[in-house]
Amino acid sequence: MRAAVAQVRAPADTASAVAAVAAFTARAADDGAQLVVFPEALLGGYPRGASFGTVIGERTLAGREEFLAYSRGAVTVPGPEVEELCAIAVRHAMHLVVGLIERAGSTLYCASVTVDDSGCLIGRRRKVMPTGAERLVWGQGDGSTLVVSPSRLGRLATAICWENLMPALRLALYCQGVDIWCAPTADARDVQLATMRHIAIEGRCFVLAANQVARARDLSPAYATGYHDPEASVCRGASVIVDPFGVVLAGPLVDEEGLLVADLDLDHVVRGRYDFDAAGHYSRPDLFTLTVDMRERAPVVGFEDPTSASSASGQEQ
Repeated sequence: MRAAVAQVRAPADTASAVAAVAAFTARAADDGAQLVVFPEALLGGYPRGASFGTVIGERTLAGREEFLAYSRGAVTVPGPEVEELCAIAVRHAMHLVVGLIERAGSTLYCASVTVDDSGCLIGRRRKVMPTGAERLVWGQGDGSTLVVSPSRLGRLATAICWENLMPALRLALYCQGVDIWCAPTADARDVQLATMRHIAIEGRCFVLAANQVARARDLSPAYATGYHDPEASVCRGASVIVDPFGVVLAGPLVDEEGLLVADLDLDHVVRGRYDFDAAGHYSRPDLFTLTVDMRERAPVVGFEDPTSASSASGQEQ
């Protein structure tokens, strides 16, 4: 199969982000790709350079207005923007993995969705641990979305940005069987390439890492107020595709928009696990055990009083 990674210039707003998904998906289809991975927080925006008026012990009124502006760009899952992604997938017979900011009530989550070529939402993730100041504006996802998505292309896992540095999270996904590891990210450091190559070798899977590229002028003036030079490069991208033996197939792409495309021989996954399978013959479960709580966690759980229930039952009889 052929897969692609879209390195998108940071869009001005959510509608522009959806338009970018449509444009890059069309390009990927023209190149014969069947899967395209998009960056972290593409829909809704990665708030690079934003402080939201916060220091320890104090929040400003201006910062609350900045958060309001940021929240308005977030999307619901399911929702109209996700329906547009599904329509794009059908139009181009494409599988999509798209990073977005999900709004649930008044809480925002850094999330992603996986859509298959029939337009079905086959996967959704919420980042379990926002990094650093991201915790000011994003909630923590629970274990219910730590699920690998089966598809006709193979089994697709998604780990968002620094989730890729979490050994336990990686093992939780490896144990579900992973063919293609999708990494929507905002990390453009040189060491990011080492991380992606390590995961490819450790998981014996293909890794597709997608990042945005941005100058300060690309960011929203409503909340990204930390840069004074509009031409400053604030994210250089560095998207990449790696095979199960750690070989870089495409990229890293730096300081420009673009589409990376590579042919993936999924038999390489099996060839690689011949001598190393982190979730199989190399796991030593007699020595090491990982426990993962994959239940959905609601803020309020109601418990029925069994006495009241039996009393009511008796009255009905």
